[in-house]
Amino acid sequence: MSDKKVIAVVGATGQQGGGVARAILDDPAGGFAVRALTRDPSSAAAKELAARGAEVVAADLDDEQSVRAALDGAYGAFFVTAFWEYNDTGREQAQARNMANAAKAAGLSHVVWSTLPDTRDHLDLDDERVPTLQGTYKVPHFDSKAEANRFFTESGVPTTFLSTTFYFESFLDFFAPARGADGTLRLSLPMRDRRLSGIAVADIGGVAYAILRRGTDLAGETVSVAGENLTGAEYAERFAKEFGEPVVYEPIDVDVIRASGAPGADDLANMFFYYAEHEEFFAGARDPEVVRRLHPHLRDFATWLAENRARFTF
Repeated sequence: MSDKKVIAVVGATGQQGGGVARAILDDPAGGFAVRALTRDPSSAAAKELAARGAEVVAADLDDEQSVRAALDGAYGAFFVTAFWEYNDTGREQAQARNMANAAKAAGLSHVVWSTLPDTRDHLDLDDERVPTLQGTYKVPHFDSKAEANRFFTESGVPTTFLSTTFYFESFLDFFAPARGADGTLRLSLPMRDRRLSGIAVADIGGVAYAILRRGTDLAGETVSVAGENLTGAEYAERFAKEFGEPVVYEPIDVDVIRASGAPGADDLANMFFYYAEHEEFFAGARDPEVVRRLHPHLRDFATWLAENRARFTF
């Protein structure tokens, strides 16, 4: 590993960080090595990464010194938070500040920070259609990350802002097609006739690795990703083609999400309102062909669906 540039990967046993770690490990000739930062180096996922050649290091994002020690000697890092584990904007921003400060102290050459847009650029706090949450946020898990961007900018560490989106993997559980009483598969999304930008989690990792491979020419830039921008009806068509039976798209109101009782339901309902109401801004900023120039193996939805067909049980 000594002749390779070390990339410290936060959340390496999770979704986005795991995708970054695997992308680097899948390219042994690429000149980079993985340092997997995790709270639990004894976990099965951490041991699997170690078996593939990753250096596994314990780190606690709530402890700046812990992160600083884990970054020692690294070239760069991929930083991400796990907002849904604690649903707390204050804690998320404290963790982002810790990572930015630790990156500066460690002298990192390049950071990729997983972020999202600030929805308040389009949704006024007094907009009664969208409840204000956690004090001053419309979509807390978006707005908090956007606010945290400044920690990286102010640190002076060369940082590329990777603006993510809805995971195709969400169709495996939260938004899986379901059979109605008549036996017909129905896909329900709170998107009306608007496009929903989606991406395979693994491709977020692939794009992040591509950014780090390029050096720092994208430092200071925002890279907004999607594998495809499809309407609900178009997602249903892809399902129908892959599974060989009709799939009907049923638009639902965001209040169905809000009333679901799921953790963070208000946040998610507001997110879908934003996706649909400001489709031109959000989906419009995500051109898969531009993303594909960075990451040629970017999956569209049909490709992802074919790869994951066996995971669906209707």
